[in-house]
Amino acid sequence: MASVRSLKKDIDYLMSLVLQDCISILENYPEADHEKLMDLARKVIQDHRELRAKVSHRGTRKQTENTGKYFSGVVEEMYKLAADSLDQMAAFTKNESV
Repeated sequence: MASVRSLKKDIDYLMSLVLQDCISILENYPEADHEKLMDLARKVIQDHRELRAKVSHRGTRKQTENTGKYFSGVVEEMYKLAADSLDQMAAFTKNESV
């Protein structure tokens, strides 16, 4: 298992890429529904905050026997949230015509 610091950086990096894709769709699809995309961007930001809070939670560091499983679960959740957001963006761009 990598360090907590490394995991936080991974969360920051992945979620910022997802947010960047959302902003890119806003810029490249002027006829797109901006309100739905802004809601998706808000959800990505909220997911980022929740993941960081889960990693920073002090109670998990005191339980050494389950720490690896806990952080593995956080990593899986991070990938799932990012994939779900990207799928929503992909479905949204397929419906729109450029």
